[in-house]
Amino acid sequence: MTIKIVNTSKNPLPEYKTLGASGMDLLANNETPMTILPMERTLIPTGLFVEIPLGYEGQVRARSGLSIKNGITLVNCVGTIDSDYRGELKIPIINLGDEPFEIKQGDRVAQLIISKYERIDWESVDSVEDTHRGTGGFGSTGV
Repeated sequence: MTIKIVNTSKNPLPEYKTLGASGMDLLANNETPMTILPMERTLIPTGLFVEIPLGYEGQVRARSGLSIKNGITLVNCVGTIDSDYRGELKIPIINLGDEPFEIKQGDRVAQLIISKYERIDWESVDSVEDTHRGTGGFGSTGV
């Protein structure tokens, strides 16, 4: 599949780093370094504008290394880029770590995954089929 992209940054286009990679790194496009204080939230620009086809979405996910080593993650855990969005991709980051964290031009700040999805129609009914788990909620499967 080919997706149209406009890159207004000085960074290369997102790319898969290995054959088995499902995500492509998104790079920061900030002219001056940005320092994110503990518990601070901010948007990191990428300089990228994409045209995702109908029936697909972009998923923006945290980078595991930044998360575990520095406490840097996404405000909304996983961001969704709808197929009709045409604005700049910006990464909503939060610093859950104990130290200020600096983001420089070209730093890898998130991952982008393109995924196919299904649209559904609701069928309003009086009940749903019972299962072994039934109405058991959080922790009801013993885990």
